[in-house]
Amino acid sequence: MDICVFLSAADLDERYTRPAREFAELLGKGGHTLVWGGSDSGLMKVVADGVQQAGGRLVGVSVEFLGAVARPNADEMVVAKDLAERKALLLAKSDAVVIMVGGTGTLDEATEILELKKHALHAKPVVLLNTAGFYDGLKQQFQRMESEGFLPLPLTDLVFFAEDGVGALAYLEESVGAR
Repeated sequence: MDICVFLSAADLDERYTRPAREFAELLGKGGHTLVWGGSDSGLMKVVADGVQQAGGRLVGVSVEFLGAVARPNADEMVVAKDLAERKALLLAKSDAVVIMVGGTGTLDEATEILELKKHALHAKPVVLLNTAGFYDGLKQQFQRMESEGFLPLPLTDLVFFAEDGVGALAYLEESVGAR
C-alpha cells in the first residue's frame, strides 16, 4: 500500500519521535511505501529513516523552494512547482492518508484532504494519528462540527482517529482491502 503521511519537518522531542519511528517501522516491515513531503529534516527524516531501514520504499514530493532539504536517497523524488501541486501529487500517488503531528502546513494539508473527501473527490481512508493527545482539541472541534450540522456526512466516514501506529495501520489495511 502507498501511504501518504503528512507531518512536521521540525525537530521534536521523544514523545513524538518515538511513536513516529515505531509507526515507520511498521510501514517498512509491512512492505508499504511512504509517500511524504520529501524532506530530510525533523520528523519527516525520522519517519523516512524508519521506513527505509525496515525495508519500505520512499516516494518524496518536494517543492522547488525546499529543494535544499530534500532527501537525496529516496526511491523516487518528484519536485512540484508549489504547495498546491505538491498536495495534489501526494494524494494522487497514495492509497491512503495518515496525518501525524505537525504545524500549520500539516493542518493545511489535513483540512484540504478532508474537504476533498467530504465532496467525494477521493474516497481514500484518512487517519489522524493522535500521538500524545496532540489532536484532542481538533477531534473535539470536529465532533462539535458534526453535532451542530456543519458536516454533510458522519465524522466516521471522513476520518479515523487512531491513538497509535498499530491502530492506524490496522484501520488502513482493513479499509483499503475492503475497497
